[in-house]
Amino acid sequence: MKRRATLLAGLILCIASFPLMAETIRLGFNYPESGRYKNLGLQQRLAAFLAVNEINEAGGILGRDVELVIRNTTGSPERGAANTEELIREENVDMVFGGASSAVTIASGKVAKKLGRLYFGTTTSANATTGSEGHDHMFREYPNAWMTANALGHYLTENFGDANYFYVTADYTWGHSSEASLREFTNTTDTQKHPHALTPFPRALIRDFRKALETAEASNTDVVVLVLYGDDLVRALQVAYDMGLKDKVQIILPNITLGIAQAVGATILEGVISTTPWEWMIPYQLDFPRGQEFVEAFTQEYGVRPTSTAATAYDIVYEYKSAVERAGTTDTQALIKALEGHEYTLLKDRQQWRAFDHQNLQTVYVVRSKPRNQVLDDELRSDFFEVVGSLEGEKAAQTLEQWQAERAAAGKPPYL
Repeated sequence: MKRRATLLAGLILCIASFPLMAETIRLGFNYPESGRYKNLGLQQRLAAFLAVNEINEAGGILGRDVELVIRNTTGSPERGAANTEELIREENVDMVFGGASSAVTIASGKVAKKLGRLYFGTTTSANATTGSEGHDHMFREYPNAWMTANALGHYLTENFGDANYFYVTADYTWGHSSEASLREFTNTTDTQKHPHALTPFPRALIRDFRKALETAEASNTDVVVLVLYGDDLVRALQVAYDMGLKDKVQIILPNITLGIAQAVGATILEGVISTTPWEWMIPYQLDFPRGQEFVEAFTQEYGVRPTSTAATAYDIVYEYKSAVERAGTTDTQALIKALEGHEYTLLKDRQQWRAFDHQNLQTVYVVRSKPRNQVLDDELRSDFFEVVGSLEGEKAAQTLEQWQAERAAAGKPPYL
């Protein structure tokens, strides 16, 4: 009788555990549905849903379906942080990812750490995200400002020698770190010889960009670096074109995405030089089959080409899946261990989640915008960029010593 009762109790416990075992894995997605970075947010959303649908059709993660729980940051750090708390406390998500602004990502990541969840940064480039503000619960997939500046600096130094630079910079975390990093790698740290103008963020007006660009034009510079992003960059490029400034100087951008290129247009963007970790044409130019599959699936599903901001969201969802399957659990501490030092390939060549700072090491590509007629030859009029240079992630990123120096300057310990 006792043996039968024990077996019955075990059976009941086993049956009761099935719903728990099959419980949906919930991913909190914190992105700008509105605001100046809304176009970047839309691409992230489309890619995240594509990845989740593919994973569920293939059996989920450890046999469990995956669900996206979304919130709109509006581009506000305060809203992003509040969203993160709500996603974790009320929606009980297993992890949170997103961001198209470094300030939003940093604020949101701090809340995730406090509440014991991972936060994956998508389109966040400020060095601070995995540098002075980095912590053990933050993983950043996108290259930081140091990496893009290093790749771009190599190219510019080789091709523009001792040119005079003028920086037009968004007055916030990403703008400051991007300008500082690019100055270092182009030997333009002398602010008297290579001046700058700051533009307000996040509420810059057309007149702010015009004033800054008129100052640049009056300086008789050779190179104008627009350290701007999203709608701000679109507006500044339009102003530069209307002023005829593009005919007088070389325009440089620290970062570019297909979405920004399409908003600006092929005529205005022609000849502009920038960097990107991924754009849809790169898997074809450099023969990355899995990247080509993503492009084709995304294009078929949505009727538009994916951008680098789409690729980073897609990569994060698949990397979370991979980490959970390697760890055999969604436990945050186990996933941190599974991610640290992990190398993989997905949409491009080799990538790695570096252990000491959780920065994703990956190749940064220097690209030049194609002539208008070549852009329009593509059936979706999206073939904007040709790769003119690159730098591998390990060579592009800060060393441990440089990273620790950044941490020390901010009064932070030399470890996460």
